[in-house]
Amino acid sequence: MATTGGRRRTRRPSAVLARRVALAVALLIGVWFAVEGGEYGTRDLLSRRARRERLEMEVARLQAVVDSLKAEVRAVEQDPVTIERVAREEYGMVKGDRELLYRFAEDAAER
Repeated sequence: MATTGGRRRTRRPSAVLARRVALAVALLIGVWFAVEGGEYGTRDLLSRRARRERLEMEVARLQAVVDSLKAEVRAVEQDPVTIERVAREEYGMVKGDRELLYRFAEDAAER
């Protein structure tokens, strides 16, 4: 209640209600901005978390590929069986005079 020059003035209930509604709306806007506003809002953080998980899965997949390639290089450099297989398949090599290599040429007309 406010007094003005000796007279008492009462506030109308609608004015009090309007002021409370305005305060509640301002408070809700403040809370919304605290959660969603700024540079990194909640939605942005969730999308970044999902992207990070996808990238971690991709890194794990690529690490498995790198490990298998390292194992293959190690086998080609050190494993006699693998070295022999590569020599036979890639370079057409045979074991001494005990084996013969047959090569079949395709006829040019068949192509």
